[in-house]
Parts: sequence; structure tokens; C-alpha cells
Amino acid sequence: MTLKLTKKSHSCVRLEKDGQTLVLDPGGFSEEDAALGADAVLITHEHPDHFDELRLRAAMEINPAAQVYTLRSVAEKITAAFPGRVHTVGHGDTFTAAGFDVQVHGELHAVIHPDIPRITNIGFLVDGGRLFHPGDALTVPDHPVETLMLPVMAPWNKISEVIDYVREVRPQRAYDIHDALLTDLARPIYDRQIGALGGSEHLRLAAGETTVL
Repeated sequence: MTLKLTKKSHSCVRLEKDGQTLVLDPGGFSEEDAALGADAVLITHEHPDHFDELRLRAAMEINPAAQVYTLRSVAEKITAAFPGRVHTVGHGDTFTAAGFDVQVHGELHAVIHPDIPRITNIGFLVDGGRLFHPGDALTVPDHPVETLMLPVMAPWNKISEVIDYVREVRPQRAYDIHDALLTDLARPIYDRQIGALGGSEHLRLAAGETTVL
């Protein structure tokens, strides 16, 4: 079954299948309309580059049937405004959203610095492993992954960890996300090193670009 992937800015992606749209992590570094038109929205954690409350509320108001699946810290901020439409999920949970089967993997955000308390972070495995979005963690799901959304540049990672993560997950292909902090000048370095050492096909989509999985 055809699955269309559209990369939005930073860590946001849109998935389309059978006329329904699933959006993951439409945060403040993404386009203002990144979540508009979504039938369901998945949010990995509360950091503003992954969760923008005003943009999410706009998407929910435009589509009265839209649902949100996220962890408790995000759900608490919007549940009162959209009763029955915001679902709290955690590691090990499974659900269906916008026609996509989703499994939740992971519990904690990657370490930014030992002095900064770690928050909850969850990743989403979509349609039995066709795609995995880890949020801000290098979570390895206990399931084969076809397409890994790969956080390439963040205050909490370095390229050796990114390469080892690809090696451990062993996806068929890895597409860059969490790349708003990566300049165009540096992108070829990441492309070359991850592609040569990761062991999987390494790909990059420009913001707004679409591919079929």
C-alpha cells in the first residue's frame, strides 16, 4: 500500500495513506501550517521545536475530527480544550490513528547535559515498522524498521552517535530530521560520513519535498 512521506522543516513529517493524513512533531521550527489538514497528530515530547501549542490548536479547530496522541506533559496542556480528542500514550502502547497502526517505543529524552533533568520522550513506529520517528532520543525499537527518521543535529548528539544509531537500528533507509540547526555548508559532511559508515541508505529531503515509501 502506497505511503507518501512529506518532510517539513526540522523534525516534522507528514504521512498520507488512503486519503488520510498523519503529522508527527509539528513544532515551532516547522511551518505554521505544518499540522493543518491532519486527521491525527503525534507528538514525541514537550520541547517547543516539536510541540507548538498554538499551531496544534489551530489544526484541531479547523478539523473537529482530528485526534492527538502524545505523552502526559503535552496532553495536559490541551486536553481541556479538546475533550475526548487528546490521548495519552506511553512505551508499549499500540493504537490506530488516521488509519495508521502505531506502536510507542521509548521513555526518556536523550541526555543534553547531566545538570539538565531528563524529560519524557516517546517514539512512534508506524505500520509495523514501515517508519520510525524517535523524537529526541536514539531509541532502538524491538522491531525491524524500513524507514528511520534520523535526528542528525542536536545539542544532545554528535555524528558518531548518529552513525552508531543507524548501525544498531539497521533500517533499509534513513531520512534526516532534526536538521534545522545544520547549515547547508555542513550538510555534505554529514551526508558523506553517515552514508559511508552507517550501513544503510542515507537520504535527505528538502522541506516540502515528498517521496513514496
